Amino acid sequence: MLERRRAAHRAIGPEAAQAVADFVLAEIDPKGKNIAGYWPLGDELDCRPALGALSMAGAQVALPVVAGQGHALIFRRWKPGEVLEQGPFGTLHPGARTPVIRPQILLVPLVAFDLEGHRLGYGAGYYDRTIAGFRAHGKVTAIGIAYDVQRVDTVHADSHDQALDGVITNAGALWFD
Repeated sequence: MLERRRAAHRAIGPEAAQAVADFVLAEIDPKGKNIAGYWPLGDELDCRPALGALSMAGAQVALPVVAGQGHALIFRRWKPGEVLEQGPFGTLHPGARTPVIRPQILLVPLVAFDLEGHRLGYGAGYYDRTIAGFRAHGKVTAIGIAYDVQRVDTVHADSHDQALDGVITNAGALWFD
């Protein structure tokens, strides 16, 4: 799956990122919402064009901060163009003085997804813990961001895995019940 994603990234990365941004704006009403994305690592589909478009359309956007091994992510407000700090695992994130926000919508990176809303990540469980924590205290909409070629027949989910509410790819949006 990583090789499939890598090939898509090389072949259509920038075009896919713009297509996803267009689909995100068509599917989500951003006005007045807190929406968190991610800073792409390696060949993850780049959601920064979507975050920029959401910010311009009235959303408050945020990026994740790794709080420590085994902890949920926290999200700090970010405006496109603001300086970021180096984080663990090669991540970039807003500084410690930047306000923490609780997102209503999470744009989530992934390695693979299926049509049941199951997601394969890197295996550390950061997003599963984060989504579970938000869902325990209210509603959060978790949307995977991926190249269409990352779709598989089945992702084997464990009891702690959190299902996605939808996936937006360069080919369109898929919503799960």
